[in-house]
Amino acid sequence: MKLRKVTAASAAVLALALSATACGGDSKDEGSGSGSGGGKIKVGIKYDQPGLGLKKPDGSFSGFDVDVATYVAKQLGYKADQIEFVETKSADRENALARGDVKFIAATYSINDERKKKVDFAGPYLLAHQDLLVKKDSKISEATDLNGEKLCSVTGSTSAQNVKDDFAPKAQLREYSGYSECIAGLQSGAVDALTTDDSILAGFASQDKYKGQFKLAGLKLSNENYGIGVKKGDTATVNKINAALEKMVSDGSWQKAVDANFGPAGYKNEPAPKIGVIVK
Repeated sequence: MKLRKVTAASAAVLALALSATACGGDSKDEGSGSGSGGGKIKVGIKYDQPGLGLKKPDGSFSGFDVDVATYVAKQLGYKADQIEFVETKSADRENALARGDVKFIAATYSINDERKKKVDFAGPYLLAHQDLLVKKDSKISEATDLNGEKLCSVTGSTSAQNVKDDFAPKAQLREYSGYSECIAGLQSGAVDALTTDDSILAGFASQDKYKGQFKLAGLKLSNENYGIGVKKGDTATVNKINAALEKMVSDGSWQKAVDANFGPAGYKNEPAPKIGVIVK
């Protein structure tokens, strides 16, 4: 009888010890130095925009948005090998956040009132402008110079139509399926100018195969405040990302990323925007 009591007591102690060990293991995992206890963080980017978000043939990624996203993720507690980049096309960005496919999105994601109804934004982290890309020796320097000229943009974009409506009613619009096709058309002379955000234009023009061939007109036809999209209601993550962006600017990493990704095209960037300040 005494032996049975000791055995029962021992069993209870053993069970308690096992329970404590299990709890201790969970705590150790959660405190492993990453923001998710040693797991990965999924971040949405573009895969097809040189200078901003590009998946290279070897499977690696490059671009300003990639650099910003990497810096932010590290500030959230993730190491480089814990960051998983996920392609998020423009039409699916809000859905990707709502479904929880990604933690945040850095993909030339302009902040506007309509989008803010569906997602929350950190930033802005870049102020871009609609501009024109032309050949290096082109005499086009103003939007009004496009009257009678062939202006290219991608199918579904409003950029070229905005130029035609507001500045050059006699511009001849040419819509191609992608920016690469527009760049090729500009190179061959099939079109005289390409229009979209200056950051996107600078990224394409900075590719090795195009270096020295094109220039930005330097116009500011619109203001595009790039923000980092976060699931609606996730205020804690927005605040953490904003802190990371402020640090990226203060320690010089932001300007370094701008110069590395846009410099070859002569991109004259705006100063780093202040968090929460949207330029209309």
